[in-house]
Amino acid sequence: MSKLSDLRKSYEQGELDEEQVAGQPLQQFKTWLNEALAAEVPEPNAMTLATVGPEGRPSTRIVLIKDIDERGLVWYTNYESRKGRELAAHPFAALQFHWVEMERVVRIEGRVEQVDAAQSDAYFRSRPLDSRLGAWASPQSQVISSRAVLVANAAKAAAQHGLNPERPPHWGGYRLLPERWEFWQGRKSRLHDRLSYKLQADGSWLKERLAP
Repeated sequence: MSKLSDLRKSYEQGELDEEQVAGQPLQQFKTWLNEALAAEVPEPNAMTLATVGPEGRPSTRIVLIKDIDERGLVWYTNYESRKGRELAAHPFAALQFHWVEMERVVRIEGRVEQVDAAQSDAYFRSRPLDSRLGAWASPQSQVISSRAVLVANAAKAAAQHGLNPERPPHWGGYRLLPERWEFWQGRKSRLHDRLSYKLQADGSWLKERLAP
């Protein structure tokens, strides 16, 4: 087994220049996301979601972005899960995309709100049947005695809701409203490129280079 302290990689695939990036961070993000999709990196829509609990302690997990609009980035989950409870206590979060194969990271911070019921309903209807039943079957983040509990709950949900289950009231979407973005491109000798965008009071974005 290699020593962790000896693991190294030289990042040499790209660069990030102030004159080449978009003036709006959302457009720059869409450009990078489309490039990740075109490169067929594994799960390009996977992102780390960081929240803070009532005790002030952070926690992270992986979620999947399912929509982007001018307001922000959207994902769906159980409102009664740990992340849902933490967002209810502190409606602010951070997201991070890490496209390892492209040596790129995107970080986003901002306030979080629930999307409206109609949008959650529309997305829920687009999911495979098993996933819709799973939303009813899983008491997400709660302690269960065994996997058999989930299997039994899924069977019960199928019998109760049939082939067209409605969206559970405890399940739906969140939208992060970005206040700060950072785009990171790996560079040689650890002299990485980092460009940040900070939302200003007038709605414009201040673009700045950060030291790696």
